[in-house]
Amino acid sequence: MDFWAWAVLLLLLGLGLVILEVFIPSGGILGFLAFCSLAASVVTGFLAGPGTGLAVLGVTILGLPVIVISALHYWPHTPIGRRILLDAPESDEVLPDSPKRQQLKALIGRVGHAKTKMLPSGVVAIHGRTVDALSDGPPIEAGQKVRVVDVRGNRVLVHCVDDETPSEADIDPLARPIDSISGDPFQDSSA
Repeated sequence: MDFWAWAVLLLLLGLGLVILEVFIPSGGILGFLAFCSLAASVVTGFLAGPGTGLAVLGVTILGLPVIVISALHYWPHTPIGRRILLDAPESDEVLPDSPKRQQLKALIGRVGHAKTKMLPSGVVAIHGRTVDALSDGPPIEAGQKVRVVDVRGNRVLVHCVDDETPSEADIDPLARPIDSISGDPFQDSSA
C-alpha cells in the first residue's frame, strides 16, 4: 500500500474519531487518538510527496472545524445531549404574573388566621381559602390572626396582627418614621 493511501486512511480515521469524541464521553481518549491519527496522516502524506502532504494538511485544517461544528449542531438531538442540556422553558413558566399569582396578590392586605403553627412556614385561611404562607417575623401560633403583606413565588408572606386596626406603618415598614426605628444619631446620649 502506498503512502498516500495510508495518509487518506489515517485522515478518515482521525476525522471519524473526532466525531466519536463529540458524541461519546471518553475523557479525552478518543480526542487524543484522533489527534495522533491526524498528525500521522499529515506526516504520511508528506512522505508520499509535498503535494499529497499539503492536500492532507489542507483537508485536516479545513475539515476538522467543519466536522466538529456539524457534530455539535446535531449533538443536542442525541440521547446524551438531551440529558445534559435543559429544555427551554415554556412561556407560562417565564411570565411574571400567572393567574394563580394574581389571585394570591389580590390577598395582600387581607386578614385571616393561621391554621397551623408557622415556624416560619405554614398554612393560613383567608376568606375561605387555604394558602401556603411564610411568617414575616416571629413564629405564629395556630389560630392567631395574620395579615398578608406580600407574595413570594406561590406563597404569601404574612405577619401576626393584633385585634386593633393596623395603620399604614404596620402594613408597610418603610412608611414608619425613622425615629421609631432608631434614636436620633445626632443627639448627645451622655446628656
